[in-house]
Amino acid sequence: MAARAQRALTFAVRGPISAADLPGLCERVCALMTEARPTEAVCDVRGVEPTAATVDALCRLQLAAKRFGCQVRLSGASDDLRELVAFMGLEDVLPE
Repeated sequence: MAARAQRALTFAVRGPISAADLPGLCERVCALMTEARPTEAVCDVRGVEPTAATVDALCRLQLAAKRFGCQVRLSGASDDLRELVAFMGLEDVLPE
């Protein structure tokens, strides 16, 4: 069986993010992944507010990515966002 070629997808998430934004955000990112079929997705979170809703959204995106055989990596995360992710025990789920 041939190895799957490495393909990266880069996208940005801007905030603030509320619970009401989650379905639309997931739908848009899943559409990108359906089209690109990436092996890795880099999510630029520069300037995103470090809130529980933001971390929830990023975890949902990671779960969706796994369904595509992909992993989301964060780019441009603020110290506050990284600290919140670690505080919630999710640094292995949302790597940089």
